[in-house]
Amino acid sequence: MILSPEDEAILAGGEGETRARMMEILFALGKVYGAERLIPIASAQVSGASYKTIGRWGLDWIQHLDAKVSVPTVLNPVGMDRLKWRDMGISPEFAKNQEDVLEAYRKLGVIMECTCTPYYLYITRYGEHLAWSESSAVAYANSVIGARTNREGGPGALAAAIIGKTPEYGLHLVKARVPQVVIRVGGGTRMHDPAHFGALGYRAGTLVGNRIPIFEGIRPGRDHLKALGAAMAASGAVALFHVKDITPDSRIFSYSTEGLEVISVEFDEIETCMKKVPVDAVALGCPQCSPEELTRIAELLEGKAVRIPVFIFTSRDVAARHPREVAAIEASGARVYADTCMVVSPAMERIGTIMVNSGKAFAYVPDMCGAGVRLGTTEECIDVATQQRDAVA
Repeated sequence: MILSPEDEAILAGGEGETRARMMEILFALGKVYGAERLIPIASAQVSGASYKTIGRWGLDWIQHLDAKVSVPTVLNPVGMDRLKWRDMGISPEFAKNQEDVLEAYRKLGVIMECTCTPYYLYITRYGEHLAWSESSAVAYANSVIGARTNREGGPGALAAAIIGKTPEYGLHLVKARVPQVVIRVGGGTRMHDPAHFGALGYRAGTLVGNRIPIFEGIRPGRDHLKALGAAMAASGAVALFHVKDITPDSRIFSYSTEGLEVISVEFDEIETCMKKVPVDAVALGCPQCSPEELTRIAELLEGKAVRIPVFIFTSRDVAARHPREVAAIEASGARVYADTCMVVSPAMERIGTIMVNSGKAFAYVPDMCGAGVRLGTTEECIDVATQQRDAVA
């Protein structure tokens, strides 16, 4: 990989030890993946933010860095709502460690937004190069926006944020973004809730692994696409997908599917993921809720009271811009939390079975939270939470 004179000076330590170490990370990644050069990025999103996942070793590493990020950079969700952690049942010891993590990132110039949906914070444009690490955000950026990012590890994303560049390989290259398998959906017109697309994504991810699929037979909206990509990234390793005539790359490029493997998935097969089991709590917002999702949840909860714990997760920015919806949701007894999510917070580890409307959560909750999981539509989740109907009936 060829470095510019400026990059070589950083690597040689001319701009400090931390920037030299970050350049070493990028240079090593570039060599491993055959990149020819580093390219500028528009923004970064760094994982390894929850103390639950990085622990003391990760915190120590971040605290010893001495540099500033060069591009707008946010964090993945952390292990608690920064303002309402006591309400979540988080221990003071965990809260102190989590605040130490945040302070270490703050000193690096990272924006204190902890979200898996950074595309709601600022405009990300088609064709922009990014260094994002959250799998669902990567899938959304590549597929729904048409930006270009690989799924970065935490250190790689932070290195790119500090240097302001990333190695040009993988999904940064147009030639690497072509479909590799066709998923033909039967009964796609019956799919209307994000949970249906999450269930489809969960099933598709297990079938395609890390290949790039192109879907036929569905007409999803943006929140549906978010659910679809997040689930595929969780059950498989999909960082980019196309939907024929819907997603931007599929409209701009005339992709030929001749000779590609065709996988057929029927709606009835998708519904098998949505088995009815008794639940102890409901959790919505994985990835974190969009404004439209908050509005929908508020409408469904209007005039009702929840009878089991209900956790709604969104970004602090979205919550701050929609106080009326947040207030309406919490009037029912449900709780809205920012900065965190059901997967990375220890608050969810004390619950037996959680009902979700997310294929991503359906994939992650059993291992990350040690809980049982049930998948349902948003309406079904609210119905179970407010009426406590026998979930097996």
